[in-house]
Amino acid sequence: MKDFESIIDYKFTNKNLLHEALTHSSYANEQRDKGIKCNERLEFLGDAVLSIVVADYIFKNLPELPEGELTKLRAALVCEKALYKFAKQINLGDYLFLSKGEKNGGGADRPSILSDAFEAVIAAIYLDGGIEHAAKHILRFIVPELKNMRKKPFKDYKTTLQEIVQKNPGEKLCYNLVSESGPDHDKHFVFEVLLNSNVIGKGGGRSKKEAEQNAAREALELMGY
Repeated sequence: MKDFESIIDYKFTNKNLLHEALTHSSYANEQRDKGIKCNERLEFLGDAVLSIVVADYIFKNLPELPEGELTKLRAALVCEKALYKFAKQINLGDYLFLSKGEKNGGGADRPSILSDAFEAVIAAIYLDGGIEHAAKHILRFIVPELKNMRKKPFKDYKTTLQEIVQKNPGEKLCYNLVSESGPDHDKHFVFEVLLNSNVIGKGGGRSKKEAEQNAAREALELMGY
């Protein structure tokens, strides 16, 4: 556990919290006569701490994003796929207490186990040192990931959708404004995209172009692209 403390750059006052965070239910069940706790309760708390820290950070640092986009961004940053990636960065699987069966079955590299343990470690840091230490640990992963996500090139969903539709002669796309709301400095537009006369997608945005792009994106998703 000393090695792991060095990796995460946090030294626990209460070592039992770290031990519990690293203990999978399979190991606790295997050692039930010893009264060892698994990390499931800590995972529950860690999920909440992670969510508030990420929400606070993107709310303060991305003032241009509307509520809907903030929600999507937070979801992408705290999903199992992201947490698995973060867990791999600190070799979390090497430090987990797993049952013999779980270990032999590849549990140390299973996304669900690693992402849950990552959240449990967050909770352990929060309980041991408070929200500031927990936030420091979380943002160590979130800030670089956010920068990478925002570096990705703009995807022109409208052009992609148009290219797909053009493969079928006679098919026609058009975009209709459904609603417009809000003051001049904070407008919100909703557009539908129609294939011939059928609505195939709907999207909103702070500009007409953004709303049309989101409508095209939904259409592509529904079409399986």
